Amino acid sequence: MDKIRTAVVGAGKMGQIHAKVLKKLPQSDLVAIVDIQKDKAKKLAKASKCNFFTDCKELIGKVDAVTISAPTQSHLTLAEMFIANKIPVLIEKPLAASTAQGEKIVSLAKENNTIVAVGHSERCNPVVQAMKRLEIEPKFIEATRISPYSFRSTDIGVVLDVMIHDIDIILALAQSKVKKVDAIGVNVVGDYEDICNARITFENGSMANVTASRLALKTVRKIRLFSKQAYLSLDFLKKEGIAIKADPNSDAVKWIKEKQAEGNFDFSGVNWPDLLHIEQLDINDKEPLRVEQEAFLNAVADATQRPEVTAEEGLAALQCAEEILKSIKQHKWD
Repeated sequence: MDKIRTAVVGAGKMGQIHAKVLKKLPQSDLVAIVDIQKDKAKKLAKASKCNFFTDCKELIGKVDAVTISAPTQSHLTLAEMFIANKIPVLIEKPLAASTAQGEKIVSLAKENNTIVAVGHSERCNPVVQAMKRLEIEPKFIEATRISPYSFRSTDIGVVLDVMIHDIDIILALAQSKVKKVDAIGVNVVGDYEDICNARITFENGSMANVTASRLALKTVRKIRLFSKQAYLSLDFLKKEGIAIKADPNSDAVKWIKEKQAEGNFDFSGVNWPDLLHIEQLDINDKEPLRVEQEAFLNAVADATQRPEVTAEEGLAALQCAEEILKSIKQHKWD
């Protein structure tokens, strides 16, 4: 198979990571780095052993696929140019700076029959991939994503910077339209919210509680799911998770009910975990951005394939995030 000529727009931290991944992938031929800051573009290009440009127009005719990791405010302008030239793009999350801009990108992709993927890399996290294989239908989801201040992405708040990861995962799990959003947020360091808690209700009756903060003293990235099939508890950082499945516990439930009916059984000596069917999830250690880029490039090479996160899914996450931001503004403290 011929290699796909790739390029990265944006030589910041995420651009550096994408360049490193694309340089290693066997199906990728990383040909260029683009950044309006010449020194940054030149430095990353030298490390990646490829060309560099300060103008994205220089890529036209030289590449087959582009990864956009520039600031969110520039996503639409950059995407428009590449999509108009039928060059597939992977756009770092969030898809765009607003729902209106995101809708325009989705519309352009359809008009030009061009692939647009969104870099929600946490969907490619081995923990999420393991959870996906279980095909759980959650009734309640609780997600927590907190960390110390990173001094990056200061042009957006914690909802679009951090929480949107979990919003995307939750939407993929819920498989239902958002019915209602209630949220509260506080800005402490900058002009945008640094802490947020949101409660999302879906049309199918399921619910999610999401907390994000970039002012914590330590990093925590966890998610819990409650469903009829199982209870799941997963840790994104430790790359581990457990599933307590319902069906294998039916005998334990029956035994508990029988003893409760007797009325005088002493449960103090019963070790609750011994009665449960606890299963450690089979989680591999594959790099999320590698999974993300592989899926994107596979879709570029084969029309029957699809990216891990499509433009439509990226737009849905953005729409939900905007509803959360709207709810934050409407919240009354007094």
